[in-house]
Amino acid sequence: MKKKYLFGLLSLLFVMLLISCSSKKDEKVYFESWNECTSLTALKEYVEDVTNEKSANYIPVEDRIATFDMDGTFIGELYPSYFEYNMLEYRVLDDPTYKDIAPSDVVETAQDIRDFVRTGKSLPRYNDEYGFDIKHAYAAAKAYSGMTIAQFDQYVKDFASKSVNGFSNMTYAKSFYQPMLEVFDYLDDNDFTFYVISGSDRFICRSLVESIGIPANRVIGMDVELKTTEQGDEAGVNYTCGVNEKLIRTDNLLIKNLKTNKVKQIAQEIGKIPVLSFGNSGGDSAMHNYCLSNSYKSMTFMLVADDDTRDHAKKYGEDDEAFNARIAKLNSDWTKANYNVISMKNDFKTIYGTNVIKTDFVYQ
Repeated sequence: MKKKYLFGLLSLLFVMLLISCSSKKDEKVYFESWNECTSLTALKEYVEDVTNEKSANYIPVEDRIATFDMDGTFIGELYPSYFEYNMLEYRVLDDPTYKDIAPSDVVETAQDIRDFVRTGKSLPRYNDEYGFDIKHAYAAAKAYSGMTIAQFDQYVKDFASKSVNGFSNMTYAKSFYQPMLEVFDYLDDNDFTFYVISGSDRFICRSLVESIGIPANRVIGMDVELKTTEQGDEAGVNYTCGVNEKLIRTDNLLIKNLKTNKVKQIAQEIGKIPVLSFGNSGGDSAMHNYCLSNSYKSMTFMLVADDDTRDHAKKYGEDDEAFNARIAKLNSDWTKANYNVISMKNDFKTIYGTNVIKTDFVYQ
């Protein structure tokens, strides 16, 4: 009897051990591309708190909204400028199907980008009221006008397949920050819904993030007016789209999604204040402050591009002293604003992946 009892107990312990080992083996490991750091600890503690039903800070699943800027927040922007700037420069100055027919003001804007990238010449303002972002937006609206949605999507993907200047073993399409992709994964598994809120063209963003599984309806960006192939000058409120018509881009800029425009677009398209917000520049401060106004416990994060070994973090002609002073000020400013600071240099084990190597920029 004792032998049977002992055998049964040992069998039970063996089964429990197998289950325990299996659970540990199958348990998902997050943040393999991160070093232990205060920003990561803050994020994990926050998520654990607000997803705990017993916590006073519990947030229901339907209100777990996170917003992410794109360029410089989870995809590279230092090669050596924004993806959409680089694509416009190529479209207008190098693309044989367009460069000879581009309007003069569009050519001027593309040349502004090229001069900035290659010589460090400051980007000009659009006028006394608006900066270069608006000048670029108007030029980009014209440069892709007449393309169908599908044609533009393919154009973006074709350009994104090109190798990135300033890096080896990387295309634009693969230039995601690996640690930030792990944040998406972590939030998704904790029932957060995340949105891309970018100053870049909405359809550019959609094309780029498709490969990492972010749905098109969770992307908000710069918008141009659309019309159908047969609509002509008739207003959409009066025109009935036919079955065989397609939507095309026009040259009418509707919104450049920067600063407080991001807040307005979040309110209009999402309808809820985010509880988490991620960005990398002053253009994201309004979105962060909107997040911090939430009655739920909320948290914001700013990435600081402070790694000039694995990435191109220095501005054109910037020496070490000026670079360090600029980074110190960013850290101070974001901390004072109650944003959590993510240091790409100190917090990321890898940025683009271990096989990607920073190289000198090469211009032909």
